[in-house]
Amino acid sequence: MDNIFSIFHISGQGLSVQRLRLKTVAKNIANAEVTKTQNGGPYRREVVIVRAIEPQPFMEHLKTQIALVTSRSGHFNDFWTQQRDQQADLTLRSRIAKDASPPRLVYDPTHPDANAEGYVAYPNVNIVTEMVEMIAAERGFQANTAVLTATKNIAREAIEI
Repeated sequence: MDNIFSIFHISGQGLSVQRLRLKTVAKNIANAEVTKTQNGGPYRREVVIVRAIEPQPFMEHLKTQIALVTSRSGHFNDFWTQQRDQQADLTLRSRIAKDASPPRLVYDPTHPDANAEGYVAYPNVNIVTEMVEMIAAERGFQANTAVLTATKNIAREAIEI
């Protein structure tokens, strides 16, 4: 997948990650004051963790070294094609994790969720941090869009040659 379409694919994954980040920020802001969830405690901030998927050199080497004669057309080679296509489709792996930082304690003895000392455990969501995350995700989205636009222009210019 070393052609111009791989650029579209990688930028598309980047756009998906930025969309996930924006969705997580929106959820965090919406739940910034939730003191009691279904689990009983305050809402816990969510963060998006993104990792690059490393190529698997062993599988590539194995494919080049082993030549099997198949008894049917869809026996072994289709397996390698499916594995290659699945690996080519994923460059990034993202997941949502809960922030492990402690909740904010606010003294409010009149609140129904106050503990014996009068403190209420509020979510570990900081609106300023969420706004910074939102701006960073927006800039990442803009950068990936710019890459897609530039690649599209390059492809159009190449066709006109």
